[in-house]
Amino acid sequence: MQLPDLEQLRQIVINAAREELLPRFTKVSRHDKADGSFITEADLAAQQRIEAELKQRWPDIPCLGEEMTEAEQNSLINDQSRPLWILDPLDGTSNFAAGLPFFSTSLALLHQGEIVLGVVYDPSRDECFSARKGDGAWFNGPPLGQRTPQGPLKKGTALVDFKRLPTKLTHRLLDETPYSSQRSHGSVALDWCWMAAGRCHVYLHGKQKLWDYAAGYLVFSEMGGHACTLTGEQVYQPNLEPRTAVAALDQKLFQEWTEWLGIKPGICDNSAPNKQTTPQ
Repeated sequence: MQLPDLEQLRQIVINAAREELLPRFTKVSRHDKADGSFITEADLAAQQRIEAELKQRWPDIPCLGEEMTEAEQNSLINDQSRPLWILDPLDGTSNFAAGLPFFSTSLALLHQGEIVLGVVYDPSRDECFSARKGDGAWFNGPPLGQRTPQGPLKKGTALVDFKRLPTKLTHRLLDETPYSSQRSHGSVALDWCWMAAGRCHVYLHGKQKLWDYAAGYLVFSEMGGHACTLTGEQVYQPNLEPRTAVAALDQKLFQEWTEWLGIKPGICDNSAPNKQTTPQ
């Protein structure tokens, strides 16, 4: 299969976020969904816009969106005979609705059970991260630059979402804090991209769904990042089961982080070597 053009995908995502999300920022009310999460008019508008443009250009590739019913999502993800778009039109809805400028639009392509393309766009900062499996990752066009090796865990900044972690682990992190400082921003897709860019040193999240992490995880992997679940498994799975995530861009730091967390070494590193890339 010839993959869709990455530049076209970037423009679809960027234009939709700029024209459907930003004009509604701080001007919409949120509504509760059945699972307790939120949705806004902007979520639906961006999803409809992106789905329509994808269908126009690649009519044979269906799209799995966060705002679809669970039955529709399962029907699509269980059919691996054809490629599948994975779309999160607004990752960070609660931030968006509260007027916090940390949210993104995320689009990934699955082919034969693998994530092969990914685009994550942050309209508040006009930052676009993208990746193609085996070819590397890009930031606003040029390759996303490599970062120098990072220091020990005790001097690092951790990106940790406490809300979804096991209670015992949360208490241990608070009582025996192993890092220098901690952040939690509220957009999983951007979490992975910021980790790929070296903006935080270690990562921990207790519950990510496929549309949350698919595109950002590919960006991180293509930068040679190291990741696993809290049980030492590969983070990505081609299904709708929520996944935990433990990660670090630097291998030594990843080893120190997983050892502190008590994850068995040697079974959890699913990093992808960084490739030399040319501007896309």
